[in-house]
Amino acid sequence: MPLDTIISLEKIAVYQKQQLVLSDVTMSIERGEFCYLIGKTGSGKSSLMKILYADLPMKDGQAKVAGFNLHELREKQIPYLRRKIGIVFQDFQLLSDRTVKDNLLFVMKATGWRDNIAMDERMQDVLEKVGLQTKGYKMPHQLSGGEQQRVVIARSLLNDPDIILADEPTGNLDPETSLGIMELLFEISKTGRAILMATHDYTLFDRFPGRIFRCEDGKLLDLNPDLHQEKESSSSA
Repeated sequence: MPLDTIISLEKIAVYQKQQLVLSDVTMSIERGEFCYLIGKTGSGKSSLMKILYADLPMKDGQAKVAGFNLHELREKQIPYLRRKIGIVFQDFQLLSDRTVKDNLLFVMKATGWRDNIAMDERMQDVLEKVGLQTKGYKMPHQLSGGEQQRVVIARSLLNDPDIILADEPTGNLDPETSLGIMELLFEISKTGRAILMATHDYTLFDRFPGRIFRCEDGKLLDLNPDLHQEKESSSSA
């Protein structure tokens, strides 16, 4: 895996329960790339993402994600892999009984943070990045849908990940709010993080260009591989 390749899949199989949904999947994503994952509901998008963060076991082929070989990954290594990956869900998955800061604190403690001063500084830093620096003491129900999604993005940034996996992050938001979330994700990709975003909203592609992978008929298709080749040639120049 070249130095800047952060996700490398070679001929892997993707199953939903016991059913094969994608076969012979090959994918290579570099640091700083913004990539879309499209396809019909049930075509394997979410399952492919779950393989990347080791929520589903990998079968067949080879896969390296953020420096981890998924084929050889042991259960005790999974938390270390997940610290390298930020996950943004469509339905937010915030803890409704605690404040924004306590939601972030919960994740930090679960991923090994211990220093209270460092935790407080990091929480403030990620909230500033998403424009919510004054909302740390709010409860999730006191925030708009767009603000809740910004909290989720802040949460995904806590451990300074190499990769952001976003599963329909604008699916429950109005068009104007979706635009703000996309601008934020696009800016994050410019900081050197790879972003893989599953979406059904094809109107985003012109305003926020990126590589497009499509799950279709049991295969993963790279719809614009020339973008990847351009990036490779410019980085080696």
